Amino acid sequence: MSALLDIIERRPGAALAALLMLHTVLWTALPATLYINLPLDLIEARVYGREWQLGYDKLPPLPWWMVEITYRIFGRDLFLYLLSQAVILITFVLIWLTARPLVGPLGALVAVLIVDGLHYFHYTAQKFNHDVIQLPFWTLAGFSFHAALRRGRLLHWAVLGLTMGSALWAKYFVVVLAIPLALFMLLNPGSRRHFATPGPYLALAVALVVAAPHLVWLVQNDFLPIKYAEARAAPPRHLFDHVLHPLAFVAGQLYFLLPALAIAAPLFRDMRRPPPAAVDKEDWRIVTLLAFGPAATVFALSLLTGRGTITMWGYPLWQFLGLWIVLLVQRIPRQRLAAVVTVWAVVFFAFVLAFIVNYRVLPDYDKRLRAVLFPGQQLANEISTRFRLLTGRPLAYVVGNMWLGGNIAHYAPEHPRVLIDGRPARAPWIDLGDLRARGAAVVWTDGDLRTLPLAFRAVTADAEVQEPFTLSYYRGGSQVTFGWAVLRPRPVFAAAECGMVTPVLRSVDRRQLSRQ
Repeated sequence: MSALLDIIERRPGAALAALLMLHTVLWTALPATLYINLPLDLIEARVYGREWQLGYDKLPPLPWWMVEITYRIFGRDLFLYLLSQAVILITFVLIWLTARPLVGPLGALVAVLIVDGLHYFHYTAQKFNHDVIQLPFWTLAGFSFHAALRRGRLLHWAVLGLTMGSALWAKYFVVVLAIPLALFMLLNPGSRRHFATPGPYLALAVALVVAAPHLVWLVQNDFLPIKYAEARAAPPRHLFDHVLHPLAFVAGQLYFLLPALAIAAPLFRDMRRPPPAAVDKEDWRIVTLLAFGPAATVFALSLLTGRGTITMWGYPLWQFLGLWIVLLVQRIPRQRLAAVVTVWAVVFFAFVLAFIVNYRVLPDYDKRLRAVLFPGQQLANEISTRFRLLTGRPLAYVVGNMWLGGNIAHYAPEHPRVLIDGRPARAPWIDLGDLRARGAAVVWTDGDLRTLPLAFRAVTADAEVQEPFTLSYYRGGSQVTFGWAVLRPRPVFAAAECGMVTPVLRSVDRRQLSRQ
């Protein structure tokens, strides 16, 4: 430990590099080894990302595009897990860059170690999604906001605008970051002076330009994804929800923060002695804003509206908590540093052990269905092979819910497109004429497996129901039975949908008339 502390104190940058390497290798290898099937968020990304839309019915497109690009370049699931860790790595580097001028390299390293106690950065980050992609955008926004206020350079204002505009493409939750930043600019005397400079207006202009294509799409589509977000935030049922929902949010965040607070706890030993130097008051205000402003905004909005919150919304809220704590305590004696490193190591490897137990040991005992052990590859092979045998054609389309259709789309060799839930409104990019011309497989697991579900009949009413089949999960012995049907290819539909039948008939009619 003494030798390790010597290295950390002398070369905290090298210690950070070692941490990032360990983090990336371990948390890429673990899901690649223990996840036999892609998790739901990545399956969803594979369905949506390939369509290259400016918007979708649920969320903004950026993370789905990133998954599609990554898979097209590398073609293996491993790199989708590595994508998550690359995003985490960038986030940690940005925390370091923000903290180093304020608390020095060693303090910046400790700030990173503290927030690494949050499961958002490892245990759940393998499921690359809109929550994970927020992390570097929010951290870069904090870095550039602090730099812009303290140095006033137009470059920092431009980066802030670029980051905020890009963050809208990641998740609409960025609004709870934008609100406290704007209020701080208006209410803090040290920040208001910047309104006399071009900086804030440049940031706003850049943000609007970057976000404009998606904003236009939102207007044209009646703000469709916002309805999904509203559906997730439970509306108040009675007056008490205006208190219960925000308190539930606070309780959930405190629970998730416990490991990070445990890592930071040794820094508060022997706090009776005054710190060696006072923290710059403006730096302290800005860091306090970054550490608590977005969380306070979520709390206030829940208090005001009475709407429920989701604990996982805490993903991007706490990147600067470690820096705030280090600024608060200021000094990091060797003894405290040793305790921080020790607790961090215990927390880090406890998460590793919990991950291994959850996905390798418990499935044989608790029988709980885990998406990452779903027989997606087997399902895709069965549907693809059976469809080809019955029709003589490759599988081009699958009709089903996001999970079943997405697994077949990802694992089948043809990578068919998905008509989500059998509803054209959920997949407006699907040409129904082409679907009828090339045929489709219809798959479901709910209800009567020998009867085509009512929800699918609007598009696939004449599909031929086939004999159900059963597959086993990869671990735990659980089984799932699939109902499926074949919508046989009918090429005439392609001509009809494209308006090709009528002109041909008209030309024949004209020839007949000329003969008469």
